[in-house]
Order: sequence, then C-alpha cells, then structure tokens
Amino acid sequence: MPETLSTDADLDRLPTDHDLSRLQFTTVLYYLHCTNPDNGLVRDKTEPNAPASIAAIGMALATIPVVVERGVLIREFAAKITRSRLRYLMACPQGPEPDSSGYKGFFYHFLDIETGRRVWQCELSTIDSAFLFAGALTVATYFDRDTADEAEIRGLATALYERADWNWARDGGATLTHGWRPESGFIPYRWRGYDEGLLLYIIGLGSPTHPLPPESYAAYTESYEWRNIYGRELLYSGPLFTHQLSHMWIDFRGIRDAFMREHDTDYFENTRHATYVQQEYAIRNPMNFAGYGEHCWGFTACDGPGWGNRTTEGVDREYFDYIARGAPFGPDDGTIAPWVAVASLPFAPEIVVPTVRNFARMNLGMTRLYGFKPSFNQTYAVENSPTGWWVSPHHFGIDQGPVVLMIENYRTGLLWSIMRRCRPIVTGLRRAGFSAGWL
Repeated sequence: MPETLSTDADLDRLPTDHDLSRLQFTTVLYYLHCTNPDNGLVRDKTEPNAPASIAAIGMALATIPVVVERGVLIREFAAKITRSRLRYLMACPQGPEPDSSGYKGFFYHFLDIETGRRVWQCELSTIDSAFLFAGALTVATYFDRDTADEAEIRGLATALYERADWNWARDGGATLTHGWRPESGFIPYRWRGYDEGLLLYIIGLGSPTHPLPPESYAAYTESYEWRNIYGRELLYSGPLFTHQLSHMWIDFRGIRDAFMREHDTDYFENTRHATYVQQEYAIRNPMNFAGYGEHCWGFTACDGPGWGNRTTEGVDREYFDYIARGAPFGPDDGTIAPWVAVASLPFAPEIVVPTVRNFARMNLGMTRLYGFKPSFNQTYAVENSPTGWWVSPHHFGIDQGPVVLMIENYRTGLLWSIMRRCRPIVTGLRRAGFSAGWL
C-alpha cells in the first residue's frame, strides 16, 4: 500500500468509499498503538511521556463496534480487550485524596498512563467523564450476546456509569459545574448555553441511580443564543467540535426538544448550518489568512503554532497554542483542523467531500499512520518544514474518535443505530423533552 497517492488523477477521485475506509482505518490505529496494553489507558497525544486522557479512553471504547464490524478485530478478542479496560477503570481508586483516579464516580481529566492516578493537579472533569460514560454505554449496548465476556462488559460498563453522582456535580445549582479539584473545590464555571454539554446533560438525565432533574436541562438551554449569521438562522456556538461531539452517539435527525420545536428545526440541521457558516467564513476570510477558501476550513479547539506575535508580509499577527478557535467571531490565527471538517461528513457531505479532497493534496498525511495531521497554519512559515508552514507535530486522542465515528455514521449509521437501543440515552432524551422521529 503506497505511502501517498501518486497522481493528480488519484486525488481528483478522492475521497471514494475506499479512501474513507482507509482514512478511518489509519485514524483508528491510534487507539491500538497508543494504548497501554497493561491497563487499556489511552495516551492523550503522541508526544512522548504524555499522560492518558479519560475522554480519549471513552472515544476508544466507542470505536470498538466499528473495528469489529469493519473486520479489524475479531469480536471475541475485542470483547476481551473491552472487558480488561473496564475492569481496570472500575478498580481505579475513587476518593477525595488528591492522587486518586476520580471522585463521586467521575474521573480526572488526565491520568498517569501506568498507575491510572491523577497528574498535573488537573480537574475532575464532568465533560471528559461524560465521554467516558458514552463510550461505556456504547459497548454495553453493542456487546449483547449471551457469553461470559459480553455479560461482564455489560455489568462493568453499567456500574461505571451508574456510580456517577450527577447531583453532587451540580454543587447546589441547577446546572452542572465544569468540575472539581480536591485542593480548591468546585470550578466556578458551569455548563450553560449550547455546546458539547448537550451530551453531558442527556447522559446525566438518563442515570437510574443519581439522575439530574429536568430543570437542569432547562437551565442549560435558557442561555442559548439564536443568531442570523450569513443569512442562516442557527443556534450559535463558535468552535465546530461543539456542534459535533454529541452527534457522535446520538441521532438527532427529526427529534426535537422544546427549544428546537419553537424554532422548527433540530440539532442535526443546526449542525449542518454551522458547517456551512464555517465554510462561508473561510471564503470571506476577513483577516486574509493564507489558504482559506471554499475547500479549506475547519475552526475548532486544536493545537496551534504557539503563543506570540509575528509580522507576516507586513501584518502583525497574534498566534495561539492549544485553544478553542471559532467562526465567525474567533479567535482565529490562521489555524485549520482537517479532522473537524471530516467529522461534518454526515451533515454536509457535498462540501466536506471536496474539502477532504483538497486536504489530501496538501501533504497532511491522509494515507499515513493516524490519518490527517490534526491542524496546520499556512500563514505561519516554518523553515525546513516539508510544507513550508506550521503543521502540528502530534496527533491527539480526542481528535481521532470524531473522524472514525462520524465516517461510520455517514457510511452506515452504526453508532446511531446502537445508541437508539441504549436505555439511558433514550431515557435522558425523553427527560430532556425530546420527542418525535425515532423516539
């Protein structure tokens, strides 16, 4: 299999179903290569000595049905790998001690990849724990056969999810906090307004042990921002990932909560609009960054060239490291993330497919190990770079999952089909007021 596509004719045909399959395969290899085989913990990024990311572990779990259905792993062996990972997570120490793995059923954002304990005095993260729970619920629903391994997966995954104390995480308020630290208590930020927190609330509402009350979801949605951007009416959130991550698991087509009923749309259609807003912003390119255009867009949380200012062609520009970039209101420093464009395949394939084709021409690693480089900046020149400009030197665990899962949802709807059978997800949606469609 060649390292790169060889001719312009090959590129003009991209991406065929075969190309998407190959991109999906090379991307999912991250979760096989960057996982500690002793405990199943997944490295946050490819940088040497990086810790494990609890969100990346959740996404790795969610990709298990994909690798089984695509023939990458035999179901029986995939079940054993899944069971081992869940056993380890359930055995990780939970408590108020600053060196534990979690507390009240939630996990710290980053864990030591060997010991499974907290690193860097990081926060106990409600949203990253939600991604873990979503992955656990995925495998609990998928592994439905009457075998000892699959029965144990269901028991472990359910226990992992059901021990989370969602009402503790509210800290006396209606909305969920971002998290907690043993040194200082709850973080003074809450999940309000539209973002990836949509998944967080649905999972919390669906808990059979410590469910959020319906008023928590109402409090989350009351600060939604409905805007007209480039002639499109939509529920606004700047970074594209915030519109996508909940959709990795939940098929929002045709189901509506009170807010979406009022606006006669749904979250799927809203993400379609958000994808077009991103493209239109790149076409308009108000800050005149290099490369932006109809087939070069994707603004989201991602790695960047680094903090600082640099004068480029007589223009003094500010650049950022890892930050949540957004469109059309920024921040923006010329950095684009191919993975987030790919993750919009189910919503707007007619603009994503030619964008992927363009990225494939740019020596960004589409056909190489782990797939597309996570981000690049054509305005930020770098000497001795193969491209001549900055490209992220690392891959990130939380960028790989959206590519794998959304390509699969685009091709077969696999994850959506699985999660329609997941009782906590269905319960959470109904408690949030969703109705119609497949519900």
